[in-house]
Amino acid sequence: MARSEPFRFGRERSPRVLGFVMNIPTLITLSLVLAYPIFYAAYLSFHKVSLAELRRGVYPFVGLANYERIFSDPLFRLSLKNTLIFTGFSVTVEIVLAIAIALLIDQQHIWTSRVTKFLILVPYAVPPIANGLIWSFMYSFEYGFLNRILYTTGISHTAVNWSGDPSTALIAVSIPYIWRTLPFAILLSHAALQGISQDFYEAASVDGAGALQRFWHITLPLLRPIIVVILVLRTSFAFAVFDEVLAITQGGPGDATWVASWYSYKKGFAPPFDIGAGAASAYVLAMIIGLLAISYGRLIYRRIQ
Repeated sequence: MARSEPFRFGRERSPRVLGFVMNIPTLITLSLVLAYPIFYAAYLSFHKVSLAELRRGVYPFVGLANYERIFSDPLFRLSLKNTLIFTGFSVTVEIVLAIAIALLIDQQHIWTSRVTKFLILVPYAVPPIANGLIWSFMYSFEYGFLNRILYTTGISHTAVNWSGDPSTALIAVSIPYIWRTLPFAILLSHAALQGISQDFYEAASVDGAGALQRFWHITLPLLRPIIVVILVLRTSFAFAVFDEVLAITQGGPGDATWVASWYSYKKGFAPPFDIGAGAASAYVLAMIIGLLAISYGRLIYRRIQ
């Protein structure tokens, strides 16, 4: 008598199909939460949308007129310039500090390393707006903590208007942002260091390589994949910085800290409420972030291969 096959509910599915089916709820949620607003904002960027149009519920199609207007606006070009300066400075400083601190933690004893990790995570737990408000009090011209330190230590007897001087305002916004986001880069760098085998360093030491040579020829090349991740993520978020600008300078003094996200906000949610132009500027910002992410990936992964 032939042995019967076990009963199966349908054909056996491949892992790829199973994975897609299991992710359907997530895809639906993302479509509702992210995809619809993104496509609706794209729709608004090609239409004239202001308070009058919102009141009537009719949005006249204007094609690329919103994009032409923002590109002809000197303030938009200045906001892009300030965004590039802010991003370049903050991301560069963040990566250098993250690698240096991660190397320092990696050399500590176990108990001190745990304490250090806890202290490093504290800034990451502070809400962005609260972080900006804390630093705005520290920067205060009259009763700021930084000016008090300079006066007490005798370094300077004149108060510095950190966030009110156009020459220092953008850096004054960058430092709180770096302080808040640095823990994320440190944790990624530290995790990557833990994955590097000690055999590489022992072999290099036998060959007479010093600490700097080991870092340059072993540590840094093996950290490049995680550096790509940090570059892409931190560049994306730095280009969209908003909370620190809102809490500390609100774009001032003058237009010294007008960044791209602040320009989009002021266009769309401040008089005269030009929502179409605000949506267009937000899409230009998103395209720049996407191009930078692709460029980062191709440049660094090409060097790895």
